[in-house]
Parts: sequence; C-alpha cells; structure tokens
Amino acid sequence: MAVSLTGTRISAIALPWFVLATTGSATRTGLVAFCEMVPYVVAKAFTGPLVDRAGPRSVSWVTDVVSASAVGAVPLLHALDMLSFWPLLVLVAVIGAARGPGDLAKEVMVPEAAERALIPLERAAGLTGVTERLAATVGPAIGGATVALVGPLAALTADAVCFASGSVIIALALPRRSAHVSPAAEGPPEPGYWSRFGDGFRFLRQEPLLLTITVTVGILNLLDAAFSTLLMPVWARESGHGPSVIGLTGSVLGIAAVGGSLIAAAVAHRMRRRLVFFGGFLVAGAPRFLVLAAGAPMWAVLAVFAASGFGMGFLNPILGAITFERVPRPLLGRVNALGDSLAWAGIPLGGLIAGAGVASFGLTAVLLVAAAAYVLTTTVTALRPQWREMDRVRASGSTPAPGLAPGLAPAPAPETEQGPGPLTRTEP
Repeated sequence: MAVSLTGTRISAIALPWFVLATTGSATRTGLVAFCEMVPYVVAKAFTGPLVDRAGPRSVSWVTDVVSASAVGAVPLLHALDMLSFWPLLVLVAVIGAARGPGDLAKEVMVPEAAERALIPLERAAGLTGVTERLAATVGPAIGGATVALVGPLAALTADAVCFASGSVIIALALPRRSAHVSPAAEGPPEPGYWSRFGDGFRFLRQEPLLLTITVTVGILNLLDAAFSTLLMPVWARESGHGPSVIGLTGSVLGIAAVGGSLIAAAVAHRMRRRLVFFGGFLVAGAPRFLVLAAGAPMWAVLAVFAASGFGMGFLNPILGAITFERVPRPLLGRVNALGDSLAWAGIPLGGLIAGAGVASFGLTAVLLVAAAAYVLTTTVTALRPQWREMDRVRASGSTPAPGLAPGLAPAPAPETEQGPGPLTRTEP
C-alpha cells in the first residue's frame, strides 16, 4: 500500500502540472482529472464481485502492472513527440480504471492481516491510515521536488516505478492462499456475476446510517478533489510559489496526518466515533480553502495545513474499522466497492466544476464557495439521528466471535436491526 499509494500521490501533482504547463488551461486540467476518476469510480464499483471471487492478491498485482505501463507510456510518448491531448486522456482513463480495483483489493486484505496479527480492527485500520498518510507525505514531497527540479515527466517516471514495485511486492511477498475465499470454492456453485453484484447492493441499502455517511463523504470528496486536482495547482501558479509549494504543503499535511493516525491507532477503540468524526472534518475541511482565499503568508498556510492534516488522521481509521466489523468477509469486496464508488461518484466532477468556476469567476470566489459548502455539509448532516449508531454498533459488537482475534467484532447478519454495510474512505 505504501509503495503504490506513494506513486498515486506523485501522479496527483505531476499530471495536473504537466497539463497546466503544456496547455495553460485550467479547464483542460480539470478534464484530465475527470477522465481519470470516472473510470476509477466505475471500475471500482463493478469489480467488487471479481475481487471476492479471484482474491485480492491477484487483482492487486495485475492492476499495478497495468497502472505502471500506462503511467510510463506518458513520458515515453512525449519524448517521441507522439503525445497529443486526446491520447493523454486515454492513458489517464486506463490509469484510473486500473487504480480502482487495485485500491479496492488492498483494502480488502486488511481484515485478514488484522486477524493474522491478532490486533483489534480499530488498530489495524489506524495502521492502514498511518500507511496512507505516510504515502501522502512522501509522495507530494517527491512529486513536488521532482517537478520543480527536472519536470513533471520525470515525476511520472518515478510514479511508474512505484506501481511496478508495488506489483512485485504483492506477487512475491503475500501468501498465495488467503482466508478471503470465494464461496464457490467451498460449497455449491456460486451465482452469476449480476446476482453477486446485487447481493452487495441489497446488503448496502439496508442501513440508513451508512447511506447517510456515504452521501456526506461523497459531497466532501467532491470538494477535496476540486481542491487537490485544480484549486491548489492554480493557486500555486497564480501566487508565484510554483509546484514545489504543492509538495511542501502536502508533506506538512501528511506529517500531521501521520501523527493523528498514530494516535487513532493507539486509542481509537476508546474514542467516541461520532464526536471525533465531525471534529476531524471541521478542522480538516474549510480552513484549507479559506487560508488560500485570504492570501495569507506561507507560514499561516503551513500552520493551517498542519492542523487540517492532524484532523484528517482520525477519519479513515474510524471509517475503516466500522466497515471491517460490519461487513462479512465474503461480501467485503463488492460491498466496499459499491460504498466507495457511491462516495467517490462526485470526485470526477470536482476538478471539472472547479476548472469551469475558476475560468468564469476567479480562484478566490471558488475557494470561498467551496469552504461554505464544506461547513454546511459537516454541520447540517451532523444533526441527523442516524449518526448515533456509529458508537452503538461498536458497543453491541464488542465481544469477539469464537475464532476471531481479540478486538475483532463479528459481522452482524443482514437482517438485524443494525443492518451492516460499508463505510467509504476519504481522499482518493
């Protein structure tokens, strides 16, 4: 996860800057982000049954190979003077379509890893969050420095190396046989693809709490995508700081998020999830938009990003733990895929809408509107009564089932009052 996600963070800086530097168009930069995230969301949604059937190990290393090939083709074709804007969009779409199933497969491996390590799910999810945040720290630093020193194409080459390395690690280091076994291997013939896909959808729609969380996170993901893929690069260019400041702010945010994730890994199983969830979003969201809109000095920008990163560090450990404890292992791939895809459905539109907004109204106006939307989403939705279930589920499932490691709560059956379902992750 660390190696592959580092590559993802490098490309998140290198690709937008490459398009912005070669075309000078904020709209085209937003279109590139759109063409990557639409295939990401669609592929992730529909490959859940495949991950459950084939196993996450195979899906992970194959998709990382595809990602490495597509990313590596960008600098190669550009060096050969064969890369125009439309072929670039095709390659970006391939990258997105491969990343979706690859990220899903890595998420699905976490509960088995927790079980083998004999640790609580909150701690496993917290350590996973630390890994993600470390990648979010190292990736922007490498990406921003490489783009500033030798250009975005060299950063994309480093990105391809990361994906290829991740594929080798998964193929060689993970056990070939996994506890994540398709029911078809153990019993009667498994139903067809669409029947299995429908099982995941029916499982998800039972739980009002999880649907509410999915919608909430979906709106926030759209705003975060607009921020990272377009608003931040445009601000870096217009302020005169250049691409290196993207890596600097990303690294500061990531270091602080690592600290938050480490604390969450240590004490998340004792915290009140709802309070930490909304507190984290309040700190992590709107202040980033406002400090850029205010034209604040760099020390203030870095201070706000550090505070935001610390708040972010608590979010994914909570969301991941609830997902893993509520979803039965045989359904984890397809349910996570649907939940993530619904929550990420707005991400492809983030850069596109932001690009059109910046072209029409200017950067400052878009930053202020996005900040207001962030505040409204994290305060108004918090009033819904379903959120109380976040803590109640943990209390009711605190006793491990026979055969589970300490702290691993059994997944409740679909027909119980607290019907299980997925939670979604933030920050693609």
